[in-house]
Amino acid sequence: MQNRYQPPTPLAGRIDSNTDKDAFRWHQTIKYINLTKPVSIDSELLNICFLGFCCDEGVKRNMGRQGAAKGPASIRKEMANWPANYLPNAQLYDAGDIICSDGKLEEAQEALAKAVQIIINKGFFPILLGGGHEIALGHFNGLLGNVKETPAIVNFDAHLDLRPVIDKGSSGTMFNQIHQICEEQNKDFSYLCIGAQTYANTQSLFNKAKTIGAEYILAKDISAVTIEKVEQQIQNYIKNKSAIYLTICTDVLSAAHAPGVSAVQPFGLDPDIVLQLIKSIIASGKLCSLDIAEVSPRFDADNRTAKLAAVYIYAVINSLIELQLNQ
Repeated sequence: MQNRYQPPTPLAGRIDSNTDKDAFRWHQTIKYINLTKPVSIDSELLNICFLGFCCDEGVKRNMGRQGAAKGPASIRKEMANWPANYLPNAQLYDAGDIICSDGKLEEAQEALAKAVQIIINKGFFPILLGGGHEIALGHFNGLLGNVKETPAIVNFDAHLDLRPVIDKGSSGTMFNQIHQICEEQNKDFSYLCIGAQTYANTQSLFNKAKTIGAEYILAKDISAVTIEKVEQQIQNYIKNKSAIYLTICTDVLSAAHAPGVSAVQPFGLDPDIVLQLIKSIIASGKLCSLDIAEVSPRFDADNRTAKLAAVYIYAVINSLIELQLNQ
């Protein structure tokens, strides 16, 4: 892991006060840690650890628009100035990045898996910042065996990402690869894709989903009118699951709100609807880890996509705190 691990660089941002904690912002309160060194945490708090995956080799192999390798830095820049109103119930940590700049995606995914294992073993709740959606394979492998039960996957995505592996994996093969891993290890495979577009997936991919027992909710069936039905579908999926791994590919969102992605979606989902569904999943109390992928600053007019990703992370943390306080 060490040759691909880069310790964190402290964030900078606006400062309203150096003494009034109620005026502090995230960049003033985040603690920076090196995963190769010991760290002590307050177990009474919700301890959240960010880790970046600076890679879009999978996007390149998938013939998508490259640029997501710089996504973690872009998201962090937008998060830096959020008000630190998670205090005193939580503590945020930043563990730096896993880097892939040489095209060796498989090595980077292995390093990511090891980093996730370390984060969990140190007692943190992981929030990973992509990077291409190939982040999902390394993230899942890091969770596998380090949470009590094999995590069920909830993926917000325009794509099923169940494509066959031809020579090498990509940002379109991860959930097929995860299914193969679960089969080899005799573990349960549970996968729900929310927001899949019919124009973005071949019939063969829908056939593959049926064959392996994967579930999906089409984007055309998700709206403000149908959201209660969709929420019920999600709850039916997770009700018998003990752990949920949530992965958000920003290309699930409408291009009007998220232009800076690897594959833009003119008919993508409304951000408010996605946020409501995310909060519904968190309310189950089963979320064990989260990542957000394919923010591509190269195409991100006014940093809209990075800011939206940062808002989601802000909302997720507040929802986790609310859940903890109500338990």
